[in-house]
Amino acid sequence: MHSGEITIDSITKIEGTAGLSVTIKDDKVIDLKFMIKDYRRFYTSTVKGKPIVAVPSFLSRICGTCSIAHLLCAIEAIERSQDIKITEQTRLLRRLAYDGLMIRDHALHLYFFVLPDLLGIDSILDIPDDHDDFGHQLLHDSFDIKKAGSELSTTIAGAIIHAPMPTIGGFMSLPDVAKFPELIKQLEGIRGQVIRGVKAFAGMKDVLIRNSDYLALRNDKYFDFLDGEIINSSGKKIKETEFHNFLDSVVIPYSQAHGYVFSDDKQDYLVGSLARINLNKDSLNKRTTESIEEYLALFPSDNVYHNNLAQAIEILQCVDDAIEILSTIELVPEQPIRVPPRPGVGVGVIEAPRGTLYHMVEVDNQGIVIDYDVIVPTAQNQINIENDLKKYFEENLDKGEDVLKLEAEKIIRTYDPCMSCATNFLKIEWIRL
Repeated sequence: MHSGEITIDSITKIEGTAGLSVTIKDDKVIDLKFMIKDYRRFYTSTVKGKPIVAVPSFLSRICGTCSIAHLLCAIEAIERSQDIKITEQTRLLRRLAYDGLMIRDHALHLYFFVLPDLLGIDSILDIPDDHDDFGHQLLHDSFDIKKAGSELSTTIAGAIIHAPMPTIGGFMSLPDVAKFPELIKQLEGIRGQVIRGVKAFAGMKDVLIRNSDYLALRNDKYFDFLDGEIINSSGKKIKETEFHNFLDSVVIPYSQAHGYVFSDDKQDYLVGSLARINLNKDSLNKRTTESIEEYLALFPSDNVYHNNLAQAIEILQCVDDAIEILSTIELVPEQPIRVPPRPGVGVGVIEAPRGTLYHMVEVDNQGIVIDYDVIVPTAQNQINIENDLKKYFEENLDKGEDVLKLEAEKIIRTYDPCMSCATNFLKIEWIRL
């Protein structure tokens, strides 16, 4: 391959639409563009002028698979704009609902999108009847794991998608504690399957090492997706209210999404499970740590493919966290906290399945939204993904088109990207100059 242009119109097995263009001259990559398509859907413009009570449920529609992430992030932003302090019971119930989301969402990515890469096939539909038991076993594990996550979220939040029970200041109604013993039994039942998945994804041979920086929430008390400080690899801590000053938006003319870099050194960074485990593995549930200690020894890691292993570890963390809460929580009747509307600005920051998610709201004295902003994880990862791809293509141009195509898809897919949350399949076109 001396000169040419490689064009990938859409990337398979991701949520949303992305494209890739690589220009090669004299066996060197002279240009590479990673393009996020179908990104802008104007949710943040639509909520302007709306009462805050209507906003969380509406913004949960940004994403189907991780709607609880947008729901809780919007609720947190609004609560902070109104100076609402939630109870510890509400905090624990939100953790439970979120554990369910992470179990289900990570299982979807790992077992339906990444498992074919692990088995060396194109799709889980291609697992033949005579395939070794390993592939079939993992696939059947996935059904049980996803079901447990779905039932946990449904019991606590009312649904796995667009959950009706979480609201500003608390919950519309409390879950039925009579269902908790069965949930605990179900979660205990999948622990062995989850650990088998950790072992399987630790066995992936793919390697792409680039010295990225990492960004995630950190709670010094326990592994937490909902509360903490924003930190990076060097230990820099950023207040959530200052995130707009911390991240610099970068206009990428060939992409519908802005990219983001650190405002102080203009450095790209990675968010998501790999960042969370790299920065927070010391705060994992004790039972989780004891069960998979040999695999945790691989972290911190600069191998982007270890994002898959990190997701598998987070599934186990969420199972153990949920079991612990369900076994100890004692619910008392309480109503959502309500306060008279007041003008204010609130920032919500949580760890969505794919990385750090930001919601910011400005409210007037009537409780009407004046301004709203959302920064999603994949937009933050966009520049890092592009730089990973540049490194891979620069080092592997001699491997031929088929290998380059497959590996480019796998690199992008390992980030578990979600552009517009409207799933599209990939068609790759190779154009020769």
